[in-house]
Amino acid sequence: MFFKEIIGQTFVKQKLIQTVKDNRVSHAQLFFGPEGSGTLALAIAYAQYINCGNKSEEDSCGICPSCVKYQKLIHPDLHFIYPITTTKNVTKKPLSKHFLNDWREILLNNYYFNLFDWLEHIGTDNKQGIINADDCNEVIKTLSLKSYESEYKVMIIWMVEKLFHAAAPKLLKILEEPPDKTLFILVSENSDIVLNTILSRTQLVKVPPLSDTDLYYALVEKNNCDPSIARRITNIAYGNYKEALKLITETEDEKYNFIYFSQWMRLCYKFSIPELFKWVDDVSKIGRERQKRFFIYALRMVRECLLVNFKTTSMVKLDSHEIEFVNKFSPFINTNNCLSITEQFNESLYHIERNANPKILFFDLSLKMAKMLKIKSIT
Repeated sequence: MFFKEIIGQTFVKQKLIQTVKDNRVSHAQLFFGPEGSGTLALAIAYAQYINCGNKSEEDSCGICPSCVKYQKLIHPDLHFIYPITTTKNVTKKPLSKHFLNDWREILLNNYYFNLFDWLEHIGTDNKQGIINADDCNEVIKTLSLKSYESEYKVMIIWMVEKLFHAAAPKLLKILEEPPDKTLFILVSENSDIVLNTILSRTQLVKVPPLSDTDLYYALVEKNNCDPSIARRITNIAYGNYKEALKLITETEDEKYNFIYFSQWMRLCYKFSIPELFKWVDDVSKIGRERQKRFFIYALRMVRECLLVNFKTTSMVKLDSHEIEFVNKFSPFINTNNCLSITEQFNESLYHIERNANPKILFFDLSLKMAKMLKIKSIT
């Protein structure tokens, strides 16, 4: 992966390159940024640049033996750990190395994927992926060996927030006192839920969302997107390249999120118990990963309603059918209930991630929403 292949993030790239020039490469770094910002791509490009045998001022050469292997993700001193679980093909004690071919396949196809894409790619049947204790033991075992050919052994741990709490202690010592010329790059989309014991042992590298300009030109130049469509997508993707690609293809997920949300809010307001039962039954069958994405969408819609209420319509980034709904629904979201609604959505997202019963969760939340939507703003 070359730095030049990564969309935007000019400041972050320059900062990373400068650490190599100054010989100040921290042995444990946490790259954190929102989905679609390029954190994983930056981690791999950084590792490739560090081990490049003929690096330039701005990028790796791409032709030395190290770069050739990095481009194919087959370098013997490049290691990956990522969330996994049992599948049809791996039924007992799963390890990241069991999924290495799948990992290379999805990475080489598109570096801007998310956890849902990865778990769907390996066929987890809606099971939650974690970084388990056995993989942590593999990290220690792998890094105890000498490097094969490069100056640095590199261990990239993707989605470190999925590190199982009981497994974390196994990594603390090696993170704090790694073998010589060992580089840990931890990648996270939500540093707020990364264990504090991990955070305290890493140097933080913040990766911001893509700027609208960088995202727009990526859609036009890399994806041959019509400029008018690219501009509309840029307005609603919030710097998320992954989301922008999804909007290009107009996947069914986004359509269903809107349908589920608009229907849900109407039923909550009507307080129609039989219809709510049917809605809960339907949404409980879509799988946990889709349910999590639904709550993220719901949080976004609350934000857009508040923007409409505060007359900041220039900041509203929605499709036409969504705007029509928000204009009608926004009066029911106000300063007296928005915090409570947001807290409930975030709490529900938290519990869905931890395998809560979706029928109980959604029905309980529906009852709360029915009450909160009736709270009026004090003028």
